[in-house]
Amino acid sequence: MREGVYELYWTFASRRQAAFEARLAGRSRPWTDDPILQVYKFCNVFRASDRVSQYMIRDVAYGADPETDAHDRVFQITAFRTFSNIATWESLTRELGGAPRLDHLRSGEFETALDRTKARNGGLYTGAFILCANKAFGFDEKHRNHVALFRHMFLEHACAERVLQAPSLRSVVELLQGFPLMGPFMAYQTAIDLNYSELLDFDENDYTQAGPGALRGLKKAFVDLGDMTPADAILWMTDRQEDEFRRLDLPFGGLFGRPLHGIDCQGLFCELDKYCREAVPELATARSRIKAKYSGSSGNIDLFFPPKWRLASPGTLPAVADDAVEGLGRRRLHGTSAAVRNDRSAFALRDLFA
Repeated sequence: MREGVYELYWTFASRRQAAFEARLAGRSRPWTDDPILQVYKFCNVFRASDRVSQYMIRDVAYGADPETDAHDRVFQITAFRTFSNIATWESLTRELGGAPRLDHLRSGEFETALDRTKARNGGLYTGAFILCANKAFGFDEKHRNHVALFRHMFLEHACAERVLQAPSLRSVVELLQGFPLMGPFMAYQTAIDLNYSELLDFDENDYTQAGPGALRGLKKAFVDLGDMTPADAILWMTDRQEDEFRRLDLPFGGLFGRPLHGIDCQGLFCELDKYCREAVPELATARSRIKAKYSGSSGNIDLFFPPKWRLASPGTLPAVADDAVEGLGRRRLHGTSAAVRNDRSAFALRDLFA
């Protein structure tokens, strides 16, 4: 492991989760003393806490629709994650008079609704995931290739039934990954979403897969993985979490008592990669800057997690105004990296990498 950066992984997790909890408790900003977290946008420590995942869990995976059966639900979750765009999904449901179903895919109504949504909204996809962009089904427009993919998966190859009969999380990932346009990481993300629902109930720590950002974070946290694969290293971190938070004297109560799982530790490596661009710029990669600054959010989020997790009622995450950077000042922004590297709790990274 790379001394300092490995510890920073756990420090980031503790501070980012504490900021989430402070916001949830209704405290005024800033929710953290960490100057990097005050300025830049980072995902939540727990994937299920992020806004799009929250919408997927509450409104897609557990959405109330009497006409939706289990096969439809597999299709809905897969389609939602492909676009990962709440505005797209809400427009689709308005166009179709409810959540998209396999009957809509079969009749062509789903594609028509996507066409209208694209014309109205100007786009369909989020920028959160890098999707396979080849014309696998011969269409120039990306969404038409995805409609053809969904028909291929669900109408021609009984994907929903095969997902419901899968014996493990890994088998679900491998099934999805076998279809065109479903790269390894998107297949894994979709499998996790399916596993959030009532349809599946596999242990998330049975299987994980490192995305591109996590691979960059792993290279920063570890000089050499030795005999471990990236997936091995991620799951090793899930096993080490209690000991490391205790060793480093870092507060961390998990997600209302739920510990980090493989998908969360995988995401943390991606966030570590971003965080290190400011905290440890000496560890240069092809991506040298954090693209997004924190800009607040609109609308409260009534937190909802899979009931099978049996978490305490989490409450409502309040909206915040779009003024995160104002008041910090250029001197503070300019001095962010030095501030963190000089912070003893961040392990004097300036000296370690001098």
